[in-house]
Amino acid sequence: MARLRTVHRCRSCGVVAARWQGRCPGCGEWDALVEQAEPAAPQPVAAVAGRAQRITEVDAAGAVPRPTGVAELDRVLGGGLVPGGVTLLGGEPGIGKSTLLLQVLAQRSRRETTLLVCAEESAPQVRCRAERLGALPPGLHLLAATTTDAVLAAVEEIEPSLLVLDSVQTISEPDTGQNPGSPGQVRAVATTMTELAKRRAVAVVLVGHVTKEGDLAGPRVLEHLVDTVLSFEGDRHHALRLLRAVKHRFGATGELGLFEMGERGLVGVDDPSGMLLGDRHPGIAGSVVVPVLEGSRILLVEVQALVTDSPLTNPRRSVQGLDTGRLAQMVAVLHRHCDTNVAPLDVHAAVAGGVRVTEPAVDLGLALALASSKAGQAVPPDVIAVGEVGLGGELRQVASTPRRLAEAARLGFRRAVVPCSAPPPPPGITALRAADLRTALDLVGL
Repeated sequence: MARLRTVHRCRSCGVVAARWQGRCPGCGEWDALVEQAEPAAPQPVAAVAGRAQRITEVDAAGAVPRPTGVAELDRVLGGGLVPGGVTLLGGEPGIGKSTLLLQVLAQRSRRETTLLVCAEESAPQVRCRAERLGALPPGLHLLAATTTDAVLAAVEEIEPSLLVLDSVQTISEPDTGQNPGSPGQVRAVATTMTELAKRRAVAVVLVGHVTKEGDLAGPRVLEHLVDTVLSFEGDRHHALRLLRAVKHRFGATGELGLFEMGERGLVGVDDPSGMLLGDRHPGIAGSVVVPVLEGSRILLVEVQALVTDSPLTNPRRSVQGLDTGRLAQMVAVLHRHCDTNVAPLDVHAAVAGGVRVTEPAVDLGLALALASSKAGQAVPPDVIAVGEVGLGGELRQVASTPRRLAEAARLGFRRAVVPCSAPPPPPGITALRAADLRTALDLVGL
């Protein structure tokens, strides 16, 4: 057993202090340092021994991704999982992480050996879920264990090409002498699994918990140890699920995967814009359609706003799927430059369908939705809006405007409110050009 040392580690950020302090030197939280025992010298990740090579002599074949069999996941990963790569999948409880990975394992297990370490559920529970999904290939092995020693022994025995740990917070490293889920344990388990992945060229996927703020639980070093960090998002009250790569050493991080949760598991969404606008009711005040860019995909989303009288001294500001700062900015610009004062009123703004939009292209649509709700007059149903609104009320163009308008035209929209500097529109849609927000309001009759 490795020699242990005593340290004081922060419960919130995982920073280590040599002695106890009232306030964490890393995150500043009070009374957060707790005494823990950990190995005196952490085990380093095994490196590949060999001579120094010219970069042109390095064989890149080992970094070629292998398809998972789930098209939307392969889209986000740039082709699939890389042998020897470690992926961390995070998301809220019940969002569908285990379901997604079980479907991946089912696809890969048709032609090779895979291993699922079910540390949170029993093997019979996983079997029952697999039966509901129709995922019972003979190549899939289950291991109900909670220690790295048991995982390493199983890997040596069955030699899988894909290993999934569900979850990293419930696996323990016996030598650390700490409780599962503690920062030291999570770091030690991730280090052991990373060393295993590099040594045996096995693709490893770790399932991670998230905090109530939506961040991955555990020490920040966990995200640095792995090669890829995936975020699985969505509203459990909606069927739509979104998969993003927050970090990806083997490719780009801009792609978005879209799934619909059904009785038979997660199904890739081929036409997300049609799905998001399927229940839209044209002609309602406070509703504007905006084409947003997610990775290489164009999504048409419905931005809704509701402005009502407020009995409160400080009016309510309710936001879902939008940045609260952008809402406050649009309220201020409408008041200052368009004589549309919604500041003393309750303001509710949301993106329908459970999608979260953060890019500036939503500014113009949000401002029009606020003004439409305040006036009680609907924006014409064949009109979309896309553009960034500056603090002076000016409109600025955003990236990929022609592609956004082409997607809108495909779904039947015929007019688009855009900045004057926007490129010419594609066939099938007419550009309503405006230099500022006041002009844009006039163009749609507000």
